[in-house]
Parts: sequence; structure tokens; C-alpha cells
Amino acid sequence: MSELAGHLSERLNWAIERIVAALMLLLVLDVWLGVVDRYLMHWQLPWPEVFARYLMIWAALLAVSCGIARREHIGLSILIERLPVNLRRTTLVAMDGVAFLLFLYIAWFGIGFAAGGASRQAMIFGMTLALPFAAVPVSAGLAMVQLLLTALRDLGNQKLSGQAEA
Repeated sequence: MSELAGHLSERLNWAIERIVAALMLLLVLDVWLGVVDRYLMHWQLPWPEVFARYLMIWAALLAVSCGIARREHIGLSILIERLPVNLRRTTLVAMDGVAFLLFLYIAWFGIGFAAGGASRQAMIFGMTLALPFAAVPVSAGLAMVQLLLTALRDLGNQKLSGQAEA
């Protein structure tokens, strides 16, 4: 079960990392277009700044699940390392449970947030704010899936110091 969860976590993370990279590429191109527009061409495009904001929000929130998959999120390892091994494992599993509940809370209320955005208009493209606001529940849902997979993969045995390995 642990190996299957680890494999699924890696595959999901692989896909999300590519989506985040594509969003960042679009963000760079959009900001570049905004600079060219403002200082060279004077087209007065109304959308590059707003579009950049939405791209940045989506990229940053989706990247949370990537951090979870690699166990690169902030932790209190200095305190946990001093615990006995059995208590350390229990604490780490409990922390995963608390984080899962936090993301469940964010996803639950994020759905209402995104639904509320459907009745509001964005300043660009004549679109509603449902898609930009959907970043909250979508990223929280992905974080919950990734947290569950990594918890099953690690079973409280994750490294605390030097977690990132190439």
C-alpha cells in the first residue's frame, strides 16, 4: 500500500509540477507583454496585470501540493526530533491529520467562494470570477489528496532534517 501511494503521489506531483511550470511561463510572457505594452507600444491593453494576478494565484496555490509531495513544507522539526521515535511517529501522523482537516476546511468553504465568484464579473475577457476563485478549492483538494498519499507513503517515517533530496 505504501509503495502504491508513493507511486501515485509521484505521478500526481509530476503532472502538477508541469502545470505550475506552464502557468509560470504564461505569467512571465504576460508580464513581458505588459511591459512592452506600457513602455514601447502604448496599446493600453487592460488585461495583462489582472491576468498575471490570476496566473500567479493559480500557480502559487497549486504549488502547495508539490511541496506536500516532497515534504518541503514548514514543520517544527527542531521540536519533533527531540521526541522518542514512537511519539515522533504519532506526532507526525497527527500533524498530517490536522493538515488534512485544514485543507478540508479550506476546500469546503472554497467551493462556496468559487460559486460566489460566478455571479461577479472580472475586468478582463468578460468572464466571471468563478475560474480565478476556483483556485482555492481545487488546490485545497489536490493538497488533501497529496497529503493522504504522502501520509500513506511515509506512515510517520518522514525525514525531518534535509527533507529535500534530488
